[in-house]
Amino acid sequence: MKLSKFKFDLPDKLIAQAPSQNRDECKLMVLNRQKGTIEHKKFTDIVKYFNDGDVMVFNNTKVIPARLYGNKEKTGAKIEVFLLRELNKEQRLWDVLVDPARKIRIGNKLYFGENDSLVAEVIDNTTSRGRTLKFLFDGQYDDFKKMLYGMGETPLPKYIHRPVTEEDSDRYQTIYARFEGAVSGPAAGFHFSKTLLKRLEIVGVNFAEITLHMGLGHLRSVDVEDLTKHKMDSEQIIIGEACADTVNKAKEAEKKVCAVGITTLKTLESSVSTNGYLKPFDGWTNKFIFPPYEFSVPSALVTNFHQPYSTMLMSVCAFAGFDFLMQAYQEAVKKKYAFGDYGDAMLIL
Repeated sequence: MKLSKFKFDLPDKLIAQAPSQNRDECKLMVLNRQKGTIEHKKFTDIVKYFNDGDVMVFNNTKVIPARLYGNKEKTGAKIEVFLLRELNKEQRLWDVLVDPARKIRIGNKLYFGENDSLVAEVIDNTTSRGRTLKFLFDGQYDDFKKMLYGMGETPLPKYIHRPVTEEDSDRYQTIYARFEGAVSGPAAGFHFSKTLLKRLEIVGVNFAEITLHMGLGHLRSVDVEDLTKHKMDSEQIIIGEACADTVNKAKEAEKKVCAVGITTLKTLESSVSTNGYLKPFDGWTNKFIFPPYEFSVPSALVTNFHQPYSTMLMSVCAFAGFDFLMQAYQEAVKKKYAFGDYGDAMLIL
């Protein structure tokens, strides 16, 4: 499968710049792989496609305010720092991206906040664009974290061309987010409201949770034509015993197992036994799913509409079938579905 196959014309005006007024009122395209049908619904209609004993698996990661703006020592040059991952709690070490990267070298100090109240020193070059920063803060860890996150803003994707607002800190987050660590939102989960979860519960749908903290792998573009040569960055995942039990019972009973989002899809496929059941796991995955791929665990998927050439688009193509998915995307463009993290949703059965 080649990168060039994942090109399609996406008008800029179809890339959502803000969330829908209410979480669950976006459009929903429903793809049925067996029947080859495409339906156009509202997201609240998702309840009609699930029955007693089916399972929905959610990613409970919490997005951190990962984007900071500061200044370089001496020159005062403006610098953008994107927090990727905390490396060492005691030493205040963070893996970060910096922009512009070429002007930042080991030993440089960066200043953040009013009156330069937070200082960081560049101590290592970790990737082509990345650095390791040591924040020079002597106080309590909780005070440091509060200050760091207080200066950061919600890491909206670069294709959203507007200032970050207070609303984004709530809406660029799922209502079930629990564990800090993501620098990109698990967007398929943004559409679930408390009311909708309650309605699914009344139907008899069971819920399970995994954790995948989205990192650099979600932000990197694919720059090789041969997809087998693309390497995903490792991301931390956690699959608890309760989740594995819930999913495996549903599989045994031949009920639907629905992954909510590509991160959940990837996590469920990262720890599978030889007989196709989900295994508890706490570690890292660099799994990259693209066509052709045979899935072991999920039988349904909730996802958003993704950008051309993105790894998320490739994973959805693997699940839906390349030709069927690309046909659905043509229809989505024609019917003006909203693309991106704040866009509309798709259910694949």
